[in-house]
Amino acid sequence: MPPPLTKPDLPDGAGGERAVVEELPPWRPWAAPAGVVMGFALGAIADLVVSIVGAASGASLTHPPPAVNIVGDVVFDLGFVAAAIYIATLGGGLRLAVFGFRRASLVRAVLIVALAAVCYFVATDVYAALLGLSGREQLPSGLGSSSDTVAMIGVGLFVTVIAPICEEFFFRGFLFGVLRSWLSPKGAWGTWVAAIITALLFGGAHVGSAAVKYLVPLAILGFLLCIVRWKTGSLYPGMALHSINNSVAFGIDELHWNAAKIIAMAVVALAAITVIAGPIGAREPAVAAGP
Repeated sequence: MPPPLTKPDLPDGAGGERAVVEELPPWRPWAAPAGVVMGFALGAIADLVVSIVGAASGASLTHPPPAVNIVGDVVFDLGFVAAAIYIATLGGGLRLAVFGFRRASLVRAVLIVALAAVCYFVATDVYAALLGLSGREQLPSGLGSSSDTVAMIGVGLFVTVIAPICEEFFFRGFLFGVLRSWLSPKGAWGTWVAAIITALLFGGAHVGSAAVKYLVPLAILGFLLCIVRWKTGSLYPGMALHSINNSVAFGIDELHWNAAKIIAMAVVALAAITVIAGPIGAREPAVAAGP
């Protein structure tokens, strides 16, 4: 598929250059189920290897220490990244801009992220009130104790930096891209259906690390992150929202921090994401504002 063309009548991108028309991924529909199956398989195998290595070093298989749990969750997420890269290579191309690694129009991104955040917190508050829940959603359990400073730093890096990058890459960059390129040409409803399917799979991916009652809020978050990806044309705003949400959940539910500390953690996490993932799409202009 040829690269998108710059149109002279489109609004400027984030860096002052002309925005471009968004290019849908060239990957075939089979790439979606193949990526999900391969991602789970690679993640499970990698997690098992980490557990075996930990056991060989004296760690318990039934009650592994925080270091084993954290590394296991990191390699599990990296399994999905590896699957997406491999399947995309087989299915038609690996241009990272197609995954969404491109600049976003700053004002548009801030407005869309803010609207998505409001929708998420309202929806989850209603859900929590109906079910009598005290928290929003469970982050991966068993990663460490709040009394273990080193473990909590590791958990914080995982849930606020690594997970948002890896999960947005796979679910919104790859999976949503495959489903959207397949379904959206069939009608205006196609992108919404793609977002719903991606959201359900995103929630399902957390089975085992989150209680069943918290999978609905995760699916709601997954759906809204798809909409953010669609409306901004970039993965970065979704990574930011994902990271901020995890920072709030982690700071309140696990660390019991005040607002100032949570804000500081979110700012540090966003800076880390910018340093790690930002250069990948730094040369790609923002896409034109979509419908």
